[in-house]
Amino acid sequence: MTAAALTSPAAAARVVTTVRHDPVGDLLDLLPATGGLSWVRRGEGLVGWGEAARLEVSGPSALADAARWWDEYAAGLDVADELGVPGSGPVLFASIAFDPLAGTSVFVVPEMVVGRRGGAGWVTALGPAPELPVPVAHDDGPAPRLRYADGALDPASWCAAVAAAVTRIDAGELAKVVLARDLLVSSDVPLDPRRMLRRLAARFPGCWTFAVDGLLGATPELLLRRTGRQLSARVLAGTAPRGAGAEDDRLARALLTSAKDRAEHALAVDSLVQALEPYCDGLDAPAEPQLLTLANVRHLATDVVGTQAARGRAAGAGLLDLVGAVHPTAAVCGTPTPDAAGLIGELEGMDRGRYAGPVGWLDAAGDGEFGLALRCAELVGDDGARLFAGCGIVAGSDPAAELAETQSKFAAFQAALEG
Repeated sequence: MTAAALTSPAAAARVVTTVRHDPVGDLLDLLPATGGLSWVRRGEGLVGWGEAARLEVSGPSALADAARWWDEYAAGLDVADELGVPGSGPVLFASIAFDPLAGTSVFVVPEMVVGRRGGAGWVTALGPAPELPVPVAHDDGPAPRLRYADGALDPASWCAAVAAAVTRIDAGELAKVVLARDLLVSSDVPLDPRRMLRRLAARFPGCWTFAVDGLLGATPELLLRRTGRQLSARVLAGTAPRGAGAEDDRLARALLTSAKDRAEHALAVDSLVQALEPYCDGLDAPAEPQLLTLANVRHLATDVVGTQAARGRAAGAGLLDLVGAVHPTAAVCGTPTPDAAGLIGELEGMDRGRYAGPVGWLDAAGDGEFGLALRCAELVGDDGARLFAGCGIVAGSDPAAELAETQSKFAAFQAALEG
């Protein structure tokens, strides 16, 4: 294990108090200028700030080490919780590396958390008397002037990597690989993460707007939710751009009937189901995908639900154990996983870091939600960011079309930067 606990469990405050506070306003308006944590969808979820404890970890047992650290931390707390719902009481925010063995995963216990679920609001603080939050006044001012530059690969080189991947797929070496590219941006003024989060949430209300340790975005993909023994996930694979009027309807029908996109989607669903089945007494994955419509693209989507086993070894698996079992799915890596991961390392030319890794939260009862860090950017200093976008490559993938798909996905975050 390689780990750095910047604040150890023994040194942290020992009292955690949660009180009901229904009129919490817009959650994202409560965030401070820096260090904010977010997991918000359609106005509900969690935001937090301050660091009571922090763990950075990598290595073969990274998630197991993090789970043990969190269990020890939470067990030592004196908790007074008026609500006792998922997300109340002590909460851990997490941003896990795409490759937890090689990359660094970050876990943060905030000093203050504000939550809303099903119309009920609450405030949690490390200390006996939470201060009720006041919305932060914000003046976005003029849009920043931005400069873009290629990341690890320029468009032509990335298209060549896609063509090489298709050749390997056609040769029978693997069925699918997800190739991503990055885009670098610099601004003439400091970038305000709160502004970006608000704009992402307004444009993509059906996505989970997240922020953990400088990685922020709006993901449409729910890797895994755990509430008691109930598990759920939303698998996305297969993408089409939006159009205007009748053209938009035509593109939607074409995606739903596309043999290529449906094959890619089936690989992603099968990947999740096969990884989750050993932990479940029952698991249901609909045979037919649905369309998920966002402001800039559409995806094929399948909602998977299951019940965690009540007995045996699987019954003792915590949420981080389950996340480690299902990640990476074919939606962000490929099939078979080892072959796809190897090809990503060979062709992609960049370190993904925490892009396409699990991101979300976990409470002391073991409930939580993790998405995949997609449609996101990593802040670099005060005035820079690194944007990411990827595509599933299968037999028949066209490099130019895949490049256009990445540009559509970049546009989601570029709008939050530029507007």
